[in-house]
Amino acid sequence: MKKSICWAAACCLLVACNNPGAGTASTDTTKAATPAAPATPPPTEFADAHYSDLQKKAMAALSSGDVAGFVDQFADNAVFIWSSGDSLAGKEAIAKYWTDRRGKAIDSLAFVNDIWLPVKVNQPQKGPDWPGVWVLGWTEVHVKYKNGVKLGFWVHSDAHYNASDKVDRYIQYIDRAPINKAFPAKK
Repeated sequence: MKKSICWAAACCLLVACNNPGAGTASTDTTKAATPAAPATPPPTEFADAHYSDLQKKAMAALSSGDVAGFVDQFADNAVFIWSSGDSLAGKEAIAKYWTDRRGKAIDSLAFVNDIWLPVKVNQPQKGPDWPGVWVLGWTEVHVKYKNGVKLGFWVHSDAHYNASDKVDRYIQYIDRAPINKAFPAKK
């Protein structure tokens, strides 16, 4: 009798394991028949890390005195804006400014402890955020001017890339007071 009960239990177990629908009630019959709706991208997401590499390369060029290498990142219609409200319009104006600044005022320039965050803005919120790829950067700057003054400070920058992977808007947030103090007005 024990053998019969064991044999019957084993058969029940085998049948139960081979019946995938047994014991479950599926009420979602449209799940397989309805294709999934396309996912809406989030308002902002991380962008490809190569954009950070582009900024690192540009800053290394400026640090080494290669102004042409720094300016190469800009589109012809780029705008360079400082937090003070000053700005430069066009790649040619940006090149002239940095050529003069690097050649006549700055003796040495180093960017250290840098942090880069590439983001893609899919849906602008308010203000100056354009759709597309932005690279947000925080950099500690050590500069020695040709007049012997040495400064250390932090700079925050935002670079917007156009469809050709060129920077068309560059915003630099910097406290100009120590820089202006290093270059007193001539009387």
